[in-house]
Parts: sequence; C-alpha cells; structure tokens
Amino acid sequence: MNSFINKTIALSAFVLISLVTITAQNDTRKAIQFSGKVVTADVEGNVIPLPYVNIGIRGTSRGTSSIDDGYFSLVALEGDTIAFTRIGFNDVDFVVPDTLSTNFYFYVQIMAEDDYLLPEAVIFPWPSREHFVYEFLAIDITDELRSQAERNLANEILSDMRHTVPADGTETSNLEIRTAAKDFQYSGQYKPQNILNPLAWKKFIESWRNGDFKSKEKKDREKKKK
Repeated sequence: MNSFINKTIALSAFVLISLVTITAQNDTRKAIQFSGKVVTADVEGNVIPLPYVNIGIRGTSRGTSSIDDGYFSLVALEGDTIAFTRIGFNDVDFVVPDTLSTNFYFYVQIMAEDDYLLPEAVIFPWPSREHFVYEFLAIDITDELRSQAERNLANEILSDMRHTVPADGTETSNLEIRTAAKDFQYSGQYKPQNILNPLAWKKFIESWRNGDFKSKEKKDREKKKK
C-alpha cells in the first residue's frame, strides 16, 4: 500500500501537467488519472506482474509503460480506448468508463500469452532443389582446387587449428558445464590422483612416444630433417 502511495505522489507532477494540457485542448470530457497494474499467469497458474507493457491511448501520441511490478499511470479522458500491447502477448483494448464520479480510476489488466506460431521458413541459396542439382553438377573442380582442399585437410594443419583457433560460445559453455559437473561430483572430498592410475600412465607413455610434449619448433626441425 505504501508503495502505491509513493508512486502516486511521484507521478502527481506529471498528472497536473497533463491535466493542464488536456484542458487546453477544449475537450469537454472529464480527465481521469488512469492507474493500475498489468499481470499475467505463469506455468503454475500463479499471478505475476508483467513489466514493459506498452500502454497507449488510441488516436493520440500519449502513453506509458508498466514498470517492474506491473504498475502504470497516465491521464486519459472519459471514453478513451486504452491499448495494452507487449511482444509475445495478445493485445487488449479497454475503454475508460464515462460514468465515473471521481477523477481517479484504478484498473488491473490481465494479459495472456500469444501462442500463435509463424510457419517455418528455410532459406536456400537457389530457387529450388532442381537449380541446386544443376549448379552442383556444373562445378568445375580443377586440380588446383583439389590440391588446395587436400592441403586444408592435412593432419598437421588441422592439429595446428585445434590449438590456435579459439573455441566458440557453444564449446566454451559445454566445457564450463562439464567442469562444474565434475567439481560437484567430488564436492566435499579429495579428487582421485592419477599418479596411481595405470591407465593414466599408459596414456602418458603413448603421448611421450608420439612426441606430443615436444615444442612446435622442435617438431618443425625434425620434419625438415626428414
């Protein structure tokens, strides 16, 4: 209740200025401070506030939006149509009653999620599959292109790329998730030490024989000698 009073006081200056503006338009309709909350329901059916809802008066440029707790306030005239819009929700219109006895009106608007799905759109570089077949068969794969493809697929180049090309977002997030899962697995205890693991020793010896621990410069010198 205190939050509502504080918000009403904070908006009083805006209300007074808007009342003066509306009166200057020589409109005989009564000005109303139209306030309220916008809410929706979660998957469990609980009522929750809905922020960032666009609330405007149709036919005018006046409007506002709901804040974090769904609260909003604006000045309207009797008979105005208030439009509630938000991406992902069905639009709602509300007409301000013309039978109000006061200049204040509090309203709670419930908005439902929009379940309308657009059809899938697949973008192809060719107008049809027939055009793709035609273009594919017309490709001239020369010896130069073939040799270039073989060089790009060489084991040495692929190995260097694995160590030099940075990981993308998916790889980084997967690594973080696996690391966190491993840490939770041994939470509250010591992790096993691979120094006594025969499989780890076998992998170490194989890597030593394959020269995995050699520096890149040393590998390049050995390749030149061969």
